[in-house]
Amino acid sequence: MSEKEQTAIIIASSSDIGSAMARHWRKKAWNVFGTYRKKSYATAELSEIGVELVQCDLSDNGSVQKACLELRNLCPLWDNLILSAGSQEPIGSFISCNFDNWADSIQVNFTNQLRIVKELLPNRNTNNILGPCVLFFAGGGTNNATKNYSAYTISKIALIKMCELLDAEIPGTRFVIVGPGWVKTKIHQETLLAGIRAGENYERTKYRLSSDELTPMDEVLDCCDWLINSPRNVISGRNFSVVYDMWGTEELSRKLIDDFNMYKLRRHGNDIFVRK
Repeated sequence: MSEKEQTAIIIASSSDIGSAMARHWRKKAWNVFGTYRKKSYATAELSEIGVELVQCDLSDNGSVQKACLELRNLCPLWDNLILSAGSQEPIGSFISCNFDNWADSIQVNFTNQLRIVKELLPNRNTNNILGPCVLFFAGGGTNNATKNYSAYTISKIALIKMCELLDAEIPGTRFVIVGPGWVKTKIHQETLLAGIRAGENYERTKYRLSSDELTPMDEVLDCCDWLINSPRNVISGRNFSVVYDMWGTEELSRKLIDDFNMYKLRRHGNDIFVRK
């Protein structure tokens, strides 16, 4: 199947990364469908270029169900399902956060994203030669403890493991997650507004946003293009990094095919001090 024939659904297509992906793929003459939480300049721009949009608030189960019904009617077959929604709130130590707000964040960043996947999977295009692709976005905290962002971090880690589980359970479909790195997007405003609640990450975020140490949006788009056009045994069930991985190279593809455990959530040190 050529790229021009592909159809994509982008959840949170009004987000900075989501809208960039929608514009990128519309330029390739793809059919693009998306969701937005609130109407904005971005939604108006996307509508003008032919992206078909439906309203979806991931904090509201009813809104999610309604959006999925509308998307199934608008898009009877999709090749790529992209979930680019996310919120870092509540920011602060776990013990200081209101637990209901904390649980709501899990719903937005994890549970309702999977609700969407479950609702829309029946509409995937199983005739796609590579298999349809479901693409999530990861965040920080996979390899360390990101303080003051526990709900956001645990949601992203859960998505990483879900990609592996879904890959094992649904072999005809590709499930992959990618960490974009520090991209200049609206999500960082949550940290800036949090101030001291963000701890050290407040100053780190201010520095990053004012420097040139950011991931260019074009690199994120190029990596996503590579992922959705790569075979299952290379990408599915894995967590990729736009910044650090040698994506797009034959060397990496061969290594991933040979190493089933690479880029997956694993316990470190299993071969040390093994009980006899």
